[in-house]
Amino acid sequence: MPVMNMIQALNSAMDVMLARNSDVVIFGEDVGYFGGVFRATEGLQKKFGLNRIFDAPIAEGGIMAAAVGMAAYGLRPVVEIQFADYIYPATDQLVSEAARLRYRSGGEFTAPLTVRSPYGGGIFGGQTHSQSPEAIFTHVAGLKTVIPSNPYDAKGLLIAAIEDDDPVIIFEPKRLYNGPFEGYQDKPVVPWSKHPLSEVPADYFTVPLGKAKIVQEGKDLTILAYGTMVHVSIAAARDANVDAEVVDLRTLLPVDIETIEASVKKTGRCVIVHEATRTGGYGAELSALVQEKCFYHLESPIARVTGWDTPYPHVLEWAYFPGPKRVAETLRETMEA
Repeated sequence: MPVMNMIQALNSAMDVMLARNSDVVIFGEDVGYFGGVFRATEGLQKKFGLNRIFDAPIAEGGIMAAAVGMAAYGLRPVVEIQFADYIYPATDQLVSEAARLRYRSGGEFTAPLTVRSPYGGGIFGGQTHSQSPEAIFTHVAGLKTVIPSNPYDAKGLLIAAIEDDDPVIIFEPKRLYNGPFEGYQDKPVVPWSKHPLSEVPADYFTVPLGKAKIVQEGKDLTILAYGTMVHVSIAAARDANVDAEVVDLRTLLPVDIETIEASVKKTGRCVIVHEATRTGGYGAELSALVQEKCFYHLESPIARVTGWDTPYPHVLEWAYFPGPKRVAETLRETMEA
């Protein structure tokens, strides 16, 4: 199979769906001629034409409003919000229109639109290019929220999202675009070509939405993570000498509670890792779910390792980023509790 980094895998997914379904259109800021700020749409406009891939004004609310209208009339728009930090102006359209369309029309209309957006830190983007707003959208009934951690899943999940008849938001960890990142900022980046999940089929395939994956089996404790934190968690477990079972959630909503429950009941301990701020973060919801489902199996309190309740700092990037050292410390504490 071809070897791809995450950018190439996302590009391949859109290429496949543009060829497969004439209702698929792609638009957003600089996604056409320029190929996107991270080049995820590079070459698609030249191949499929200006009517299928086109640039939009710098107006996220307008981009999303147009996408909702297109979706209601039968198209399958894929829109790119250039950075997740700038999705907020589009939130009203996503929450009040896209997520509610099927319900408010009694099933007469749907909103089969997909939103792609790079998110997270680790690239010195500062406070306005590093945010992780995923928890906001998991609060909204009618939206699906997806975060891949590798090229294989990125392509399969994006194709599944485009085919879904309801709105799906895919937050793409931009720190993973060119290689898996274990959180060691002082070590060279390892390219995806050296990772088994960089082998991605060139043709059509899907990874089902709403299904987590156990990426590392273990018996000591369960780590729940997604995106970049999957790789950080594996590294931290190795550093801490803890036989951890690492669950890559892949889809935050709907969440695969069955896989989570089975893992925590098996290990008896749970650590949740995410990059977003702690208060009101998605880890709080996961903690509540684990408490409800696994209370009598827990041998220690559920622990969270997260970003801090501050804007994402530029100079203190690695103090904010939940790196392997901070995760490993929590793993050891959980094992001793």
